[in-house]
Amino acid sequence: MLRLSTKGQYGVRALYEIATGYPERPVTIKEISERQGVSVSYLEQILNKLRKAGFIKSIKGPGGGYVLNKSLEEISIASIIKELEGPLALTSCLDPKEGCMRVDHCVAHLLWKSLGEQIEEFLQTITLKSLLIGDFKKGLLINKETEAFKNKEKLHITNKKRRNKTF
Repeated sequence: MLRLSTKGQYGVRALYEIATGYPERPVTIKEISERQGVSVSYLEQILNKLRKAGFIKSIKGPGGGYVLNKSLEEISIASIIKELEGPLALTSCLDPKEGCMRVDHCVAHLLWKSLGEQIEEFLQTITLKSLLIGDFKKGLLINKETEAFKNKEKLHITNKKRRNKTF
């Protein structure tokens, strides 16, 4: 089963919490910890890395906390995960650090590479803004269109019944 480490998962969740205060209200590490059920010490490590990468900045003093250093639209889930986890590599043969001697002869290499690229492309399209408004589900447009079609179909059937009624 493909899984992200807790570092990637918590990083996305922490930035989501910080995004809820964007742009005017800093969010404290204690708030993030309480809302997401992540220890303060682990969050400190993650947020420090995200701060160094330029995603967030910290504001010291009373009323301080963390704020985004970029707009909601500029921060993709792929960029967060890449910063915290490194490049997406579904298998060891795709990991630049490990490599694979069978790449030229492996039937599955292109499959795993293609799947990884599709996942990365999908995550690149999801931004913090997408998370905040809940507009990130694959097939959302299809579901809305299907719903609209069903409603239109119901309306058509209802109107047809009305036309066929005799008074």
